[in-house]
Amino acid sequence: MDLNTLWFILIGVLFTGFFFLEGFDYGVGILLPWLGKQDLERRIIANSIGPFWDGNEVWLITAGGASFAAFPHFYATLFSGFYLPLLLVLLALIVRGVAFEFRGKDSHPAWRSTWDWMIFVGSALPALLWGVAMANLLLGVPIDASKTYVGGFFNLLNPWALVCGLTTLVGFTLHGALFLRLKTSGAVSERAEAAARMLWLPAIVLLVVALFAGYFVTGVFSRLGAVPILVPVLAGAAGLAAGWFLRRGRAGPAFAMTGATIALSTAALFVGLFPRLMVSSLNPEWSLTITNASSSPYTLRTMTIVAVIFVPLVLLYQAWSYYVFRERVGRESSLKY
Repeated sequence: MDLNTLWFILIGVLFTGFFFLEGFDYGVGILLPWLGKQDLERRIIANSIGPFWDGNEVWLITAGGASFAAFPHFYATLFSGFYLPLLLVLLALIVRGVAFEFRGKDSHPAWRSTWDWMIFVGSALPALLWGVAMANLLLGVPIDASKTYVGGFFNLLNPWALVCGLTTLVGFTLHGALFLRLKTSGAVSERAEAAARMLWLPAIVLLVVALFAGYFVTGVFSRLGAVPILVPVLAGAAGLAAGWFLRRGRAGPAFAMTGATIALSTAALFVGLFPRLMVSSLNPEWSLTITNASSSPYTLRTMTIVAVIFVPLVLLYQAWSYYVFRERVGRESSLKY
């Protein structure tokens, strides 16, 4: 395996980790105003991800940094062409982070309600836009021969990309509901399970529609062999298994299956892209690939050495943080925000 392929896989792994972890993170934020009937319950919901949400976002920063270092032409085209949606994601994440910190600065109900809704907006908007952005990478966007995006914002709002955006929005919310079922106790946990049961059917319908529509509108799976095509099939199967476990009251396996659905769906995207990074809708030969968008071999070798040393340390630290804060959050253990 050459270093270009290795870093394509590593970036795919980073985005997979980000969507798995930040997926339930977004889901909890989306559900916060709806499942919390009083301030203490909303505090419990916020505390369930309090130790984790900022660490989960590090996966995105790392994925962006790896993309910049390994494939600078891809990074430049992506961030210039997708400037507005990525700016909206950034602003939403800033508002969300501020809201987590500020909601406890005043006990007035209007103050806390305002910041709770900011958490909702800061979670729902990225959950939608990430699906739209990732779908467009595979569908194709206007990229000319000089690797420049020549379209506009509304080129990105095509029907299939919007379906994918709704899929990630509802799927992440389901993932978050199951996380709350496992992480909280009492009435909040019961409402989270009820929400998960309600969300599962629209989530699986949207996922199946997105996968089938992607088969026809992108044409990418027609060029793949039987083994790669199994990846999106397994994503759908994991989504169905989540519903099976959920109906039997087994929230733990159901959460694992929604996580597997997210991971396999992300893997399906990267399998469909390879060896491309961004597809040009103007001319397939103008697509950005792991060859024409990459850094020098020396840069890739240096990055590989750094990754081998530091990535395991980061993974160990994050696993340790989840272990330390593994207890359920309830009325007695809830900290004041």
